[in-house]
Amino acid sequence: MNKTYCPSLTEYKRRLSREVKIGDLPMGGLNPIRVQSMTTVDTMDTLGSVEQTLRMVEAGCEYVRITAPSVKEAQNLLEIKKELRKRGCNVPLIADIHFTPNAAELAARIVEKVRVNPGNYADKKKFDLIEYTDASYAAEVERIRERFRPLVQICKQYGTAMRIGTNHGSLSDRILSRYGDTPLGMVESALEFLRLCEEENYYDVVLSMKASNTQVMVQAYRLLVQKLDEEGLQPYPLHLGVTEAGEAEDGRIKSAVGIGTLLEDGLGDTVRVSLTEAPEAEAPVAKALIDRYTHRAEEAKPIVAVSSEPLADSFSSDEANSQQPSANSYTIPIDPFQYHRRQTREVGNLGSQNVPRVVVDFSRLPSVEYADLRAAGHLYSAFLDKFQMSDLGADYLYSGQRPVPFMLPNGLKEIVDYAAWLDAGRRHEHYPLLTPQEYAAATVRHQALNFVRCELATLTLDLLNQLRQDHTAVLILRTDNAHAMPEIRRAFFELLNKEVNNPVIIQRQFPQLTAEQTQLYAATDVGGLLLDGLGDGVLLSTELLPERPKTEWLQTLDQLNQLSFGILQAARTRMSKTEYISCPSCGRTLFDLQETTAMIRKRTDHLKGVKIGIMGCIVNGPGEMADADYGYVGVGKGKIALYRGQEVIKKSVPEERAVDELIELMREDGRWIEPVLVEEPVGV
Repeated sequence: MNKTYCPSLTEYKRRLSREVKIGDLPMGGLNPIRVQSMTTVDTMDTLGSVEQTLRMVEAGCEYVRITAPSVKEAQNLLEIKKELRKRGCNVPLIADIHFTPNAAELAARIVEKVRVNPGNYADKKKFDLIEYTDASYAAEVERIRERFRPLVQICKQYGTAMRIGTNHGSLSDRILSRYGDTPLGMVESALEFLRLCEEENYYDVVLSMKASNTQVMVQAYRLLVQKLDEEGLQPYPLHLGVTEAGEAEDGRIKSAVGIGTLLEDGLGDTVRVSLTEAPEAEAPVAKALIDRYTHRAEEAKPIVAVSSEPLADSFSSDEANSQQPSANSYTIPIDPFQYHRRQTREVGNLGSQNVPRVVVDFSRLPSVEYADLRAAGHLYSAFLDKFQMSDLGADYLYSGQRPVPFMLPNGLKEIVDYAAWLDAGRRHEHYPLLTPQEYAAATVRHQALNFVRCELATLTLDLLNQLRQDHTAVLILRTDNAHAMPEIRRAFFELLNKEVNNPVIIQRQFPQLTAEQTQLYAATDVGGLLLDGLGDGVLLSTELLPERPKTEWLQTLDQLNQLSFGILQAARTRMSKTEYISCPSCGRTLFDLQETTAMIRKRTDHLKGVKIGIMGCIVNGPGEMADADYGYVGVGKGKIALYRGQEVIKKSVPEERAVDELIELMREDGRWIEPVLVEEPVGV
């Protein structure tokens, strides 16, 4: 199986795509990765659209997308464009089209680029399962091609670029019937349109494979690149985005897990971060993600390359006589197009079928008191003299050289440095953390669980052989390489190829950054590994942070603990809180998305593991919610449709009653839990 989807899994190289002209600002090729966003004002509000576009450009948007749900909005794009040009703003405009080919054909004569969604454009989605013969399927494809051909010819005539943008949630019934709800279905949906473009000698095309599920999104983009190469199609530029990422910290983490994972491997020519916030807030997040790679190639330390070809024998006799594995032994032991969690033995509550664990780093605290464990999600009540664990309660506390001087609450275990473990009397409730040197020489270890902190360079054959035989060892993998995620992934490849199945905790450490940078970088580095099924836990360590007062340390630790759980949730590997699949607002939106999302979150954010889709209109309706448990969808001014999965349950609920009705629907399903008031710890 050909697993090649990027220039290199170890060296930072951008995929060299075809350059596409979009107005005066080309995309792809050797051009920088571009930033874009989408207006939220009604497209018929010319001045409102212009003013918002100007704010977006000021915030860093290089392309601005505007919805054109019908011909009248498409026509008004001309007035918006005229006013922008009159004000000296030459930003390329993109018309967003879903169900209306005639609007697309008009918009293509006006703006610099049109976006079409193959699942909605001249196709249908009624959630019907249709049995197609090869002949009937081919006939249906040809019908759609003929409906699409005029747009291609107009774009070619007017020099207008096009994005063929597949969305996971809006695959047509035809595609779903043949390919299922899969990344392959997403790719094939776009390729049907793309093949016609090439037949017409039209190449000004950008492609996207968006999904709210980060696993599906990443797999689809990778598969798309592989299929383009396999079919001998042009290397078209990629527009990266996670649909309906949500708001605030969760939206940024989810976006970074999906978009950052692809950027790490050199994929992507433009980025749109979809937040349920004002569009001006999206561009700085996209830019922060992109800017991390500006000097990545110069900063990265070399990593031994991997081969995409399978090996007959991954453990040669020559290697047995050397400390480091030989270069020709390296292969890709994972499937980048499907999620499979790395198989590991169970050690304590780590590995095997256990959810990934969270380790919080208390090693820099000068002292630890009961109330301080709040930063690890364990809340102490002085009145009751007992702990209560929140949904974001860490599993392990790393105390380094200073063991905690009291017994920890149930559900929280302690890791201490090996020397401190020996000095503290080798306590049973403490688990030692050893360096590779200490591990190799140790005559005394914990009988149940020992942590070994390693880097790629320290994974010698002697250590790998020792680990393979040790049913008490858990690795903590770290790196100081600027190209961090690929180096840790490379270490996982080493473990897989050498059949070392000990659980692994992923450690990342960052210097002083803004809170948003820490979120984005950690979500990329850890989330990118989790999406490939690599990792049994996460440790965001504090070793590179400057000293600070204890109160500030506790605030930092609380943020890192929440961030760890947020990354696990965004990567779909541990659901610890309610997930909101909320679309960014746009000109189609039928209610105030930000206000409504905040209201629904306030009433439901205690429902652990429940996924709620909040969509502004039917375009971003049942399909775009993908795998949400419940949906809240605008269907008219002041009217809401409520969904259970992809089935509409209540069609036209007044907006003022809709949240109560949503909760009642959950109650009927036995999924509603009354919120519990958590007692605030004394003195905090």
